Amino acid sequence: MTEGIGDRYHRETKYHPDKMSGGGLDWAGKPALYKEYPGRPRIELPRPAPAKGMSLDEALRTRTSVRDYSPEPLSLPDLAYLLWATAGIQRTERGHEFRTAPSAGALYPIETYVVANNVRDLGPGLYHYAVKDHRLEELRTGDLRLPTARAALGQRICYDAAAVFVWTAVFERSRWKYKQRAYRYIYMDAGHAGENLYLAATALKLGACTVGALFDDDLNALLGVDGIEESGIYMAAVGHPA
Repeated sequence: MTEGIGDRYHRETKYHPDKMSGGGLDWAGKPALYKEYPGRPRIELPRPAPAKGMSLDEALRTRTSVRDYSPEPLSLPDLAYLLWATAGIQRTERGHEFRTAPSAGALYPIETYVVANNVRDLGPGLYHYAVKDHRLEELRTGDLRLPTARAALGQRICYDAAAVFVWTAVFERSRWKYKQRAYRYIYMDAGHAGENLYLAATALKLGACTVGALFDDDLNALLGVDGIEESGIYMAAVGHPA
C-alpha cells in the first residue's frame, strides 16, 4: 500500500521512551482557554436543569443516529442543556474550571457554534457558545440551512434539523503543550463532545446525528474562521425525531 500523509502523520507523531522531549512550558505564552466575540449581541441561556426520566444505562442502550426530523422546534432550554452537556463548565477546583467533556491537559481546544434553524425563542442564524458565561453570541442572522447543508457534503439532515452544532479546533491551545502530537488529542476531544451530545439528546428524547464528512473551506467560510489557526472539524444535526 502506498504511504499517504495520514500514514506519515501517525508514524511521525508516535511517542518513544527514548525520544521524549524535556524542558518546561512557556506559561507566559499559553493561549487563552475561552473565545469571545466582543460587541456581538448576547443571548442569555437558561441554566441547565437536570435531565429527568432516563438513566444513563437506558440512554446508552437506546442511543442511535437519527437522520429524520419533525418540524417541531427545539426549545431554548433543551438547546441550553445540550450546549452545557457538550462543552459547559461542570465544576471549579483550585481555581480551574473543568468541563463536562474531558480534554487532554484540560486545554479545551474545541469551540462550539450553533446554526439555529428552528429553535423556539431564538432567531435563525449562527451563534457561538460562550462557555464561561453560558450564553450565545450572535454572529449572523437569517436562514443558513442551505449553506450549512452544502458544507456537510450536501447532507439533508443539516437542512432539516432544528439546530446544527459545529465544532472547531483552536489548534494552538493544544500545540502549546503537545506540539504535533496535539492533533491526535484534538480529534479525541471532539469525539468526547459528540458522544456527550448523543447521550444528552437521547435523555431529552431528541435525535442527533454527528457528521464528519464536510467541505472544510465552505464550513470555515460559513463560520468566519481562517481554517488555519481555527478550523471546523465536526458537526452534528439535532432535532425532534420524525
